[in-house]
Amino acid sequence: MKSKKYALAVMAAAVHAATAQAQVGNNPAPVTLPEVVVTGNPLGSELFELAAPVSVLGGQQLFLQRKSTLGETLNTLPGVSSNSFGPNASRPVIRGLDGDRIRILQNGAGTMDISSLSFDHAVSIDPLVVERAEVVRGPAALFYGGNAVGGVVNVIDNRIPRYPLNGVSGRVETRYGGADREKATGLVFEAGNGSLALHADVYTRDTDDLRIKGFARSARLRAADPQAVEAQGTLPNSAAKSDGGAIGLSHTWANGYIGISRSGFNTRYGTVAEPTVTIDMQSSRWDVAGEMRELGSVIKAVKFKAGNTDYEHTELDAGVPATVFRNKGKDLHVEATHGKLGPLQGAFGLQWSDFDFSALGAEAFVPSTSTNAKAGFFYEELPLGALKLTFGGRHERTEVSSEGGGPTPFGAAGPRFDPAQTRSFSGNSGALGAVWSFTPGLALAVNGAYTERAPTYYELYANGPHAATGVYETGNAAFAKEKSKALDITLRMKSGKHSGSIGVFENRFDNFITLFNSGNTRGADGELNPVDAGDGTSLNTGEEILPEFAYRAVPARFRGVEGEGRFRVMERGGSLDLLVNAGYVRANDRSSGQALPRIAPWRYGVGLDYRRDRLGARLDATIYSDQDRVAAGERPTDGYTMLNAAVTYRLPAAGMRLEAFLRGVNLLNEEARNHVSFLKDIAPLGRRSGQVGIRGQF
Repeated sequence: MKSKKYALAVMAAAVHAATAQAQVGNNPAPVTLPEVVVTGNPLGSELFELAAPVSVLGGQQLFLQRKSTLGETLNTLPGVSSNSFGPNASRPVIRGLDGDRIRILQNGAGTMDISSLSFDHAVSIDPLVVERAEVVRGPAALFYGGNAVGGVVNVIDNRIPRYPLNGVSGRVETRYGGADREKATGLVFEAGNGSLALHADVYTRDTDDLRIKGFARSARLRAADPQAVEAQGTLPNSAAKSDGGAIGLSHTWANGYIGISRSGFNTRYGTVAEPTVTIDMQSSRWDVAGEMRELGSVIKAVKFKAGNTDYEHTELDAGVPATVFRNKGKDLHVEATHGKLGPLQGAFGLQWSDFDFSALGAEAFVPSTSTNAKAGFFYEELPLGALKLTFGGRHERTEVSSEGGGPTPFGAAGPRFDPAQTRSFSGNSGALGAVWSFTPGLALAVNGAYTERAPTYYELYANGPHAATGVYETGNAAFAKEKSKALDITLRMKSGKHSGSIGVFENRFDNFITLFNSGNTRGADGELNPVDAGDGTSLNTGEEILPEFAYRAVPARFRGVEGEGRFRVMERGGSLDLLVNAGYVRANDRSSGQALPRIAPWRYGVGLDYRRDRLGARLDATIYSDQDRVAAGERPTDGYTMLNAAVTYRLPAAGMRLEAFLRGVNLLNEEARNHVSFLKDIAPLGRRSGQVGIRGQF
């Protein structure tokens, strides 16, 4: 990968420069910037002052929580779980909503991968070089589109430096172990002279098949479908290799910056659901971003982000290409902050995205499509003493076009998809919030939103077998736009070293589009309910028989409660914090009362975080309850307790901060199955394991 080679070359020079500076004692002090949340509020704000609930993962907590996928890295945050498809593909799930309803951003720009298309498609972000992640729980459609109805995950890695850098700095991190015997190393380097700022990063990750406790298939599945040979002890076809890197350069000044970056992401991993299917994925991206501040009294600031992504992955069956997925897209986001209009302060902006998707091969289950979206939005804040009101709106126009026809070029018998067609949708979204700081250290936040989301290309046009998931997927080209109303109420507390929040939420959909097990079967050629020849193939055609999963629109309601707290309980000779968290979501079809599929069970936990001088120690116990409230055709899962521990020690080192860690995961050695996972009955989480690592910052 070219970007990786460039990054390695730059970093080699950087380490030499850093050493030289350390030898002459000329390392300038790092710049300390105020920490504000930039996701979900164009004006920037502290967590305590936001109307929408936001969580931040960074620093020491991110260092210890890093996993091989973004979903698994974030799934300890309030209201967040993951739809893990084995250990290699996992998207965040927020309050029971996943797929296209969760907008994943990298430095505020869309990733333009196709991870929302299918559970087996990995997110094209590796957590190893991430500095910080911000998660908006609940609708954030105003700034990011109707597909942010469930929330936003914004991963920040500073690949385009936004502020002046002076001197040389960076970090290196390596880790080994875990249930998948992970071997991972990441290196980040930054340098600048106050005007030009350079960022470079590179990483590599290698994992083996996941070690598990007991059988890969659940007891319920083994009882329903006995097999002579059962995988046990390891999860077949779950190994992975990945690498990537980026180079970014900015020109910075006192009131702004403009910069460009080039990044690449490569991974090859087993899909678990099919023992012979692997995915070979590459994504390359150009990004340009800039900001100008202190422009005047009418327009105070303008910022923009633009990206161009070239994404491709090939699903290989026994090493032979079965389907090739490509996505080429461009996106642009422009935002302006206006001066005060009386007491009002706020921002407005435009957003545009355009991408072309294609799936070529005998098992292509979605036709080639083009999606174009244009939107305008505004956001305002009105301070009224201890009360702050927020409101805004968005109008979005989306066109989704299908080329129709059949899968090519790998020997398809004929057209599978409907003739070429275009669907157009106009979506309007609005939000109204309030934050009332009714006494020092206590605030009540209320946020209401109405969102309209255009259905995606795969919800509209899917019709075919998906080799990696082992199902036949069908969409519905007649779907209307999805409409929802949401209300969120949160009580926040902050007093010295103590902080916490507890909230309730409800999200009601008129026509919630999701993937259901239809109860039918299909041959790989589309034959409905074929007669089994006795070997899992159709008696008529000889094609493999697959369960049919169909997209349907149902009236739905999601409601729940979530809370977290951190309380200082000791401060003699060190510090000891008590950590608590809990979360629950209940989702059902309002017309039938039937539970919706893949909804996380009750989760509650307690932890202790001890720090003294160079030493740190943490113990976390999280209890996941049984989930027996399931959709038709879905199996329940048993509860389990996940006990994790970590010890860190800061090593003496000249010219850098060096810290080692030892982490134990699943110390009770539970057979743990993630109910949100599409593969919960064939892919448990890893067995008891340990991991060691070291991080250096210079």
